[in-house]
Amino acid sequence: MRNDILKEMKARRLFCDGGMGSLLQERGLKAGELPERWNIERPQVLQDIHRAYLEAGADIMTTNTFGANRLKYGDELEAIVEAGVKNARAAVDEAGHGFVALDMGPTGKLLKPLGDLDFEAAVELYKETAAAGARAGADLILIETMSDSYELKAAVLAAREAGICPDTGKPLPVFATVIYDEKGKLLTGGTVESTVALLEGLKVDALGINCGLGPVQMKPILEELLRVSSLPVLVNPNAGLPRSEGGKTVYDINAAQFAEVMEEIAAMGAVIVGGCCGTTPEHIRETVKRCASLPVKWPEPKHRTVISSYSQAVVFERRPVIIGERINPTGKSKFKQALRDHNMEYILREGVNQQDNGAHVLDVNVGLPEIDEAAMMEEAVRELQSVIDLPLQIDTSNPEAMERALRVYNGKPLINSVNGKEEVMEQVFPLAAKYGGVIVGLCLDENGIPETAEGRIQVGKKIIRRAAEYGIGPEDIILDGLCMTVSSDSKGALVTLETLRRIRDELGGKSILGVSNISFGLPQREIINGAFFTMAMECGLNGAIINPNSEAMMRAYYSFNALMDLDPQCSEYISIYSGQAAGLGQTIRPGGGQTGAPAQGAGTGLGGAIERGLREQAAEAVSALLKEKDALGIINDEMIPALDRVGKGFEKGTVFLPQLLMSAEAAKAAFEVIKSAMEGSGQVQEKKGTIILATVKGDIHDIGKNIVKVLLENYSYEVIDLGKDVPPERVVEETVARKAPLVGLSALMTTTVPSMEETIRQLRLSAPWAKVMVGGAVLTEEYARTIGADAYCRDAMASVHYAGIVIEA
Repeated sequence: MRNDILKEMKARRLFCDGGMGSLLQERGLKAGELPERWNIERPQVLQDIHRAYLEAGADIMTTNTFGANRLKYGDELEAIVEAGVKNARAAVDEAGHGFVALDMGPTGKLLKPLGDLDFEAAVELYKETAAAGARAGADLILIETMSDSYELKAAVLAAREAGICPDTGKPLPVFATVIYDEKGKLLTGGTVESTVALLEGLKVDALGINCGLGPVQMKPILEELLRVSSLPVLVNPNAGLPRSEGGKTVYDINAAQFAEVMEEIAAMGAVIVGGCCGTTPEHIRETVKRCASLPVKWPEPKHRTVISSYSQAVVFERRPVIIGERINPTGKSKFKQALRDHNMEYILREGVNQQDNGAHVLDVNVGLPEIDEAAMMEEAVRELQSVIDLPLQIDTSNPEAMERALRVYNGKPLINSVNGKEEVMEQVFPLAAKYGGVIVGLCLDENGIPETAEGRIQVGKKIIRRAAEYGIGPEDIILDGLCMTVSSDSKGALVTLETLRRIRDELGGKSILGVSNISFGLPQREIINGAFFTMAMECGLNGAIINPNSEAMMRAYYSFNALMDLDPQCSEYISIYSGQAAGLGQTIRPGGGQTGAPAQGAGTGLGGAIERGLREQAAEAVSALLKEKDALGIINDEMIPALDRVGKGFEKGTVFLPQLLMSAEAAKAAFEVIKSAMEGSGQVQEKKGTIILATVKGDIHDIGKNIVKVLLENYSYEVIDLGKDVPPERVVEETVARKAPLVGLSALMTTTVPSMEETIRQLRLSAPWAKVMVGGAVLTEEYARTIGADAYCRDAMASVHYAGIVIEA
């Protein structure tokens, strides 16, 4: 029987080991050499490193499998993973203590629709590694250094589905850590709140942060993690900031300095601490000395009712949440036809309009008898999340459609719905328990809709009790008090309002309503809807499913917030109704946070379509413009300014990477139309200059490079993409052959930065005219200088700006 780390971590503080790559380099790992192969070729070296960490006091031995996946190792994968686990196990068994953590890092690919790796393909890649590690004897799975919440979800699902302990037949414990920047953002825009919501929904056993930052820079992010997380938090910082000395990567925080800050981090509430890049057994030894005796602060349950998208978290608290109801075929002939015609652009426009008009969440219902609802629901969720950063409500009574949507959803969704019928609860609760989500509980059961508030409350209590049997807490249930039309039941509104009050006051729970149901059959329905909406909010309504395009409903909403001190200094009300529209990204969200929406006015014309990432709309808009303007004028006057606006939003942190890339894709779709027109008229768009891009030798992580490529091409540069794992000689050869003025190099791992330095050295000898820009998670501006680069570009837009300086100056 394997050791039970979940019991041990409650009994005492546990310590992770530290860096691996830099220690392998000290023992002879060459630039560009694949470190995981040493599991088989030089197992004694790996066992010696594990042994040193165990002697230093570490408990969790991370296997040398960070980059072990089929993309990189093909048929060698299982042998490499098995050897990695056995090396760690040998050291643990010899020491008589410790746990073996199967290490799974990023694939190096960006998932669709932003990249070329399908979500299920990513799940399968991780499943192979997880299954091999579990069979070989791992005690837990550590998913680390994740910068994309979608890939993170794929890895967690794979670990749960394939990382099965042979002894118990149950999934191994799963710990997951991500890599934030200093602003607390993932590469793809996720925040601490949105990441925690996702991981808690997926029921990992511990979560946290690693890599990218030193311990000092991690402290503010840890504060936010501890504020929102009900799970134990793990912190593995780098040994400060890296630089190059004599061709080797060194870090600026020694063991004593590292341990001093780690003591503060442990005292703040981190349950598990260790190190990442640049840390050594000595760093861990000093950390254990200072932290082992500190009492463990086990996290208190936060009981937050929270949903999320890839980049936003919405919390159901005092301020009501607006759930846009327009993506629903009920009573909408145009929407029904769009579903029949498979017109996704229509659905996306409905979503964009609701976001622009103040929705915080979008309901998604695509149920029509004559279409494949499960396939359409999955596609609609994917497409909406490619252009909109709001959380979604998965609205279906079809179990297959619900599961397919929940599986591909990037975040923690709202699930509409369950009710008190046993059959329905048995279908929905297992899905919610596996994939995470906040469930809408309709207060009806086999006996129908109770006529009294008491009857509805009893059904609500039954739903909450049954959910608990599946490990779903009351904070993840929002009760629907059921809004019946007042024209057929004069007391219907009174019963609903009493139900809302009792959900709030008696159950201490959260409530939701489809508000517009109240007025069916009546003239000028918005009059009744607006009044009832205000009454419902005063009775404690937390989530309102309404039409955010309705001026009457939104006036009621903003007025209520101002009157109830939910809009400090009436700032939102003033910004909307004083004639001064809210600025970029300043829409206030329930529970805090801001919208990632593009600039004011986006959504109309070619510029708006590009900013929104609406490909078909961009193509249609440019076709219309070509009747009025010449092609080059459209590029210079319409397309480039739109891309610039999105780029500025990205730099300010109000537009996120997925939106940046989808905007680039929309611009590409528009340019294809322009290109055809130019070829027909004999016009030619000149390329600004040639840029060579490559991920350096030994590194297969090409996310950053691919993002840079897309943007540079949209700004009319000729980009020669040499791919990944590119030897220095190949970069030099292409630079010389094309007389390229600029080279861009990317690396993710510490072990591959020496390849970057060697590439720069060879470029200086053979192509001295070429400027070199570098980027990657392990780099800093100082580090870039020490390896001889001309510029450090921390993100894709910085690369575009530097290209402009070099080529257009």
